[in-house]
Amino acid sequence: MSAVESPTNPAHTVADAAQLFGDDPLTRRFAPVFARIAEGAVKREQDRELAYAPVEWLREAGYTRLRVPKQYGGEGISLTEFFALVTRLGEADSNLPQILRVHGAFIESLLEQDDEALRERWLTRIAQGAIIGGAVSERTEITGNSVRLTQTGDAWHLDGEKYYTTGTLYADWVDVTAHDGVSDVRVLVKTDAPGLERIDDWDGFGQRLTGSGTTRFTHVPVSQENLYRRYDASEPRRNSLLTAYYQALHVANLAGISRAALRDAVAFTQAKTRTFGMPGESSPRDNPLVQRVIGRLASLAYSTQSVSASLAQALEDVTVARQAGRTGEQTYIHLDIQTFQAQQIAIEQTLQAATLLFEVGGATATSETRRFDRYWRNARVLASHNPAIIREAAIGGFYLNGKAHDERFGVARQAAPVQ
Repeated sequence: MSAVESPTNPAHTVADAAQLFGDDPLTRRFAPVFARIAEGAVKREQDRELAYAPVEWLREAGYTRLRVPKQYGGEGISLTEFFALVTRLGEADSNLPQILRVHGAFIESLLEQDDEALRERWLTRIAQGAIIGGAVSERTEITGNSVRLTQTGDAWHLDGEKYYTTGTLYADWVDVTAHDGVSDVRVLVKTDAPGLERIDDWDGFGQRLTGSGTTRFTHVPVSQENLYRRYDASEPRRNSLLTAYYQALHVANLAGISRAALRDAVAFTQAKTRTFGMPGESSPRDNPLVQRVIGRLASLAYSTQSVSASLAQALEDVTVARQAGRTGEQTYIHLDIQTFQAQQIAIEQTLQAATLLFEVGGATATSETRRFDRYWRNARVLASHNPAIIREAAIGGFYLNGKAHDERFGVARQAAPVQ
């Protein structure tokens, strides 16, 4: 049975192997896990039940180590394979890809590192099951880094507060940006360290279960071996694909939401025996207007997934070129522009799909028991993380004037060793 033939159960369409883009071994392997996640998605949304169990299912299934190279104990799959799975996971529950977004980016940052000891230490830990969360941004009037790393004798401690700390509620380690009085540093801290408090106070109307609220540090002890980077403004900037990676993951997640909207629209319509404006029993699935809505939803799902797949291939191409020593600054600037372009289309089309879903069901589609509204809310929050209007202007500046964008991940500062 294909995705568009499943009669009522949304999980069926996640578990089926024959879907929009065909079958593959990774899809078959993770389909039961994604189906299990999908089955509880509405209840978690209704009860605001944090997704601890689904994160554990993914860890146990090996999802969190898929991008870790085999020599460190991972599976070493390609970015194209990985982002295809992100879309399937986003279809099951779009909170999950975002929960693990920082974790994935941390892996990619290690793969770009020249420090083999650092790579081996952390990639091995991740292959053994460790999950990384992030504490970088702050909710202040100006962009800044108020968390302080101080040293007393041989002991280091963290003090301060971060917000938008996505994934930290579910993580074993948190990757923190701090300031040591001289420069910004990156520090990894165990999430059960004394003085570290993770607070579930994310109040966005979508992506409610991502743990994107506050992480507070009160004299948290830090091991010196986990002070892994110091940013030196005098050093040359280093090219990185992290801007593209972070946004490509959102694009893949948005594609998953589009697929979920199609899935639920089909299941909802096939189960109905009443058409708005027609007396008696009828079959909405035979109504050409309803068929047109489903056709549009299917086209939007196909388009967003195609855009995501194309972007994933662009990231994979840059990764291969980097390993061969064939990349320069322009390579990464072009990749970021491609990513911004994909973002424009995926956001617009996913929001359209999330609204169009309601055209197949009338008032019954708005029932709180279905929570179809979560697709629009989640897509809108994903789209708002990095406003598309700013990215659209960056695209225009690039095409008109050859101007590189101003974001810092794309040309990240070179790491100086921590003394």
